[in-house]
Amino acid sequence: MRSIPQIRRSPDHSTRRSRRAVQAAAAAVVAGALTLTACGGGDDDKGGDGGKATESSGAGSVTLPKLDGASLEVAAVWTGAEQANFKKVLAEFEKRTGAKVTFVPAQDPIINFLGSKIAGGAPPDVALLPQVGAVKQAVDKGWAKPVGPDAQAQLTKNYAQGWQDLGKVDGKQYAVYYKAANKSLVWYNTKVFENAGAKEPKTWKEFLATAHTVYDSGVTPVSVGGADGWTLTDWFENVYLSQAGPEKYDQLAQHKIKWTDPSVKDALTTLAQLWGDKNLIAGGPDGALQTEFPASVTQTFTGGDQPKAGMVFEGDFVGVNIAETKAKIGTDAKVFPFPAVGDKAPVVSGGDAAVVLKDSKAAQALLTFLASPDAATIQAKLGGYLSPNKNVPESAYPNAVQQAIAKALIAAGDDFRFDMSDQAPQAFGGTPGKGEWKDLQDFLKNPKDVAGTQAKLESDAAAAYKG
Repeated sequence: MRSIPQIRRSPDHSTRRSRRAVQAAAAAVVAGALTLTACGGGDDDKGGDGGKATESSGAGSVTLPKLDGASLEVAAVWTGAEQANFKKVLAEFEKRTGAKVTFVPAQDPIINFLGSKIAGGAPPDVALLPQVGAVKQAVDKGWAKPVGPDAQAQLTKNYAQGWQDLGKVDGKQYAVYYKAANKSLVWYNTKVFENAGAKEPKTWKEFLATAHTVYDSGVTPVSVGGADGWTLTDWFENVYLSQAGPEKYDQLAQHKIKWTDPSVKDALTTLAQLWGDKNLIAGGPDGALQTEFPASVTQTFTGGDQPKAGMVFEGDFVGVNIAETKAKIGTDAKVFPFPAVGDKAPVVSGGDAAVVLKDSKAAQALLTFLASPDAATIQAKLGGYLSPNKNVPESAYPNAVQQAIAKALIAAGDDFRFDMSDQAPQAFGGTPGKGEWKDLQDFLKNPKDVAGTQAKLESDAAAAYKG
């Protein structure tokens, strides 16, 4: 992940201990390695491996039981290439155990989706939850089952303590973080930058200057997937973490300070420098609000010398969507760390955690598999994926860019900041058309209304945290 100033799950842990040192070190790894930009060519640059990742790896590093006749349903909100790649992981589990696994497409908010399934008496056996808050809700509702001893052994062997702790509620392990995300990256079309004479910016001031340089060359600089509110929370979190600092970030994440705090005003005012300039956003604010995340990526890397945008901000998983175009990561598509707004460049991370909802030998075996290097290595080879599993070999990632991102994540160890909205109650931080998602969409539409946006954010946060 990024320079990973992420946040521990337990609010009573110190937030200061060696964080700045770790952040600086990880940022250096990311910045240095990302600008290496993998040498292009070959399927690997598009995240492909010729299908080899789906081949059985025999016994692998983990022993799995024979489950002939068993069947499992696995639910996640993943779509498109991300879903297709995960299905290849499930296919390997089927091959090694004899179990039959069905992928169940879920909708956001996944807690509501699972609630309806449970109420109907047909919950999936395992669910991948994209928020820390959702894991806690699943436990509080009595849905999630504790992680079994075999999966726990894999967690202990393969994960830093910080990632294990994120899957705990009241000290008990309920979740396995299968997928991680570095959400502090800006991907750009190299041809656009070359034609404009633009360089990779390191600060927010330089970022805005680069955006204007790209605009002057005849290409709209920034693509924003505003139809998906979660992308806007990631914009806010990166600006806020860099500008306000990790201690304030922790306080706001836990709602120990209000969204009417001056630090929030500063972050929104900074965002408005970009969002308030319709020339800098592809389609202007109205167009951005109609652009879903996948399209925000693909429109940046299609269209030859005249794409709809020159840059797009989002996590390492952007690689999956780039792979759906003809662009090759490392040549046509390159990446730089989110620019520093304050003293340090931000590093925000996210992740998806597997939990058992219907306890069985097969469900626990799947969690064991997902906690092993075997499962993560399969998906790592396919691109657009990042694992917090420290025993996944760097060579599994298909190009130097993704290898550098993975190396920085593992090097961060226990010190990292987790996506703020993913820590919040789902009613505030994880529901389409409501809470923070909706409030920031409204702000994208009217970036002049900083005070009104703060008031609405605080009202929605107060209600969700109280609930």
